[in-house]
Amino acid sequence: MPRKPTQPVRFPNRLTLGIDEAGRGPAIGPMVMAAVAIDSRTAAVLTRKGLRDSKAYGAGDDAHAMRCDLAAEIRSRAVFVATIEIEHHEIDARVCRGELNVLEREKATTLIEQAPSVDKIIADGKRMFAALGAKFENFVSCDRAEEEHASVAAASVVAKALRDTRFEQIKRRYEDDCGPIAGGGYSNAATQRWLRTYVEKYKRLPEEARRTWPYPYVEDLIGDQRPPKIQTELFG
Repeated sequence: MPRKPTQPVRFPNRLTLGIDEAGRGPAIGPMVMAAVAIDSRTAAVLTRKGLRDSKAYGAGDDAHAMRCDLAAEIRSRAVFVATIEIEHHEIDARVCRGELNVLEREKATTLIEQAPSVDKIIADGKRMFAALGAKFENFVSCDRAEEEHASVAAASVVAKALRDTRFEQIKRRYEDDCGPIAGGGYSNAATQRWLRTYVEKYKRLPEEARRTWPYPYVEDLIGDQRPPKIQTELFG
């Protein structure tokens, strides 16, 4: 008997919500959390267009431009995109209470509750977000999720593009006066040099500096600026 033509295997087009953040570690500026919902077909398309973990694009203006272009592509194709910008003063208030991880879980919950119904929710950070599994039955958290899941990679790109745009705005406020701020506001040598230049001139930290972060490289000028009861293990 003649064989029936083989039917192509059709995989389910599942909708996944990915959650990630950018800017947890810097000493200057906000943190941004993002949630992106994409289906399986969109994930494949974005992967072919170069979607990967936001850190994989490197640093500098060219990397920022690539992330911004890809973030625009993600926004045009995703079922859902949302971001939350967490300002430095809110970060400081929660770090003083030892609640930075709690803050991230709260913001992740807000993003999830704004999103449409999805087949799976994936957050980057196994221990940090594990508790949300008790609230959302289709929720999983894992470390380095942006390397394995396109939805989380998309969230990482959207969050990083917005965080870097916010940091560029901060830079423009100060660079004519105190020179360029390199290093993305992280506590690296470039940022430390810029902060010392600023403190030498104004005898204080800039407005956008997180007061709960350590600044040993300017303590000889202004002392320890950190409030009491900070979450010191963040800096270990």
